[in-house]
Amino acid sequence: MTLTIGVDVGGTKVAAGVVDDTGSVLVQARRDTPADDVGKTRDVIIDLVGDLAAGHPVAAVGIGAAGWIDASRSVVLFAPNLAWRDEPLREYVSGATGLPVIVENDANVAAWAEFRHGAARDADDSMVMFTIGTGVGGGIVLGGELLRGANGIAAELGHMLTVPDGHQCGCGRLGCIEQYASGSALVRFARAAARQEPHRATALLELAGGEAEAITGRMVTAAAQGGDPVSAEAFAQVGRWLGTSLADMAQILDPQVLVVGGGVIDAGDLLMGPTRRSFTEALAQRSRLPVAEIRPAELGNSAGVIGAADLARRLTR
Repeated sequence: MTLTIGVDVGGTKVAAGVVDDTGSVLVQARRDTPADDVGKTRDVIIDLVGDLAAGHPVAAVGIGAAGWIDASRSVVLFAPNLAWRDEPLREYVSGATGLPVIVENDANVAAWAEFRHGAARDADDSMVMFTIGTGVGGGIVLGGELLRGANGIAAELGHMLTVPDGHQCGCGRLGCIEQYASGSALVRFARAAARQEPHRATALLELAGGEAEAITGRMVTAAAQGGDPVSAEAFAQVGRWLGTSLADMAQILDPQVLVVGGGVIDAGDLLMGPTRRSFTEALAQRSRLPVAEIRPAELGNSAGVIGAADLARRLTR
């Protein structure tokens, strides 16, 4: 059995673990991310890998980083929530640990984990995954391989145009799906409705201390689960937009499986119900043809570590 280390580098924490061939995490470790210091972030990764490798015979290291990674899977070109700019991360970590290293985008890593060991593990060819968090991330597997594009930065699914001249997106465009199917969009929808119809948002506003601007995503979820109509409708809006984007992916790529991950899926059928209905309605003309099943992600916060470790394992073959 080949053991590898997966490292998941985010804006607030660095998680690492030793993972076996079956995708099981044998041991984990975690440190805070010194996000504003390139050298310290690098040192945290190297220290975690060293500590884990000291107790296990690991063969390689995979790193999932929240940023754009070059085509050679070695350099972090840009990380919006970290200080990395053209950072030769693979070279540094490999040189310090003596192990083969691969670097990949964090959303790609999570998608790969779900394809290999999670919700799409029965698929052998293709999968599209949308990750719904503060924003919208994604990953695409075609022909059993991650789709990375000519420059290594493909599958930015959150920035597909959904509403021409719509809400301003952080990427600079107007109307990206990230502005309509993310956790941030969920909160925006709920706040707007609570201001306009406070009598229908009694439970939600009670959680927020009576202030619509204090509403958070957790509050929307809790209120919706308790039957608050405004909160349920906010999930329905997110699901409607998400379902149409999933339908676009089905039309364009015809994958075996469509996976929805991220923190918002903790709401269960509040999100997945309207998402599936919107998806079905958008594909009404394909009713006689096979179409991908939509499934919730299964690996949760472990996906980054598992996916990075599995990609690293491929270096040893």
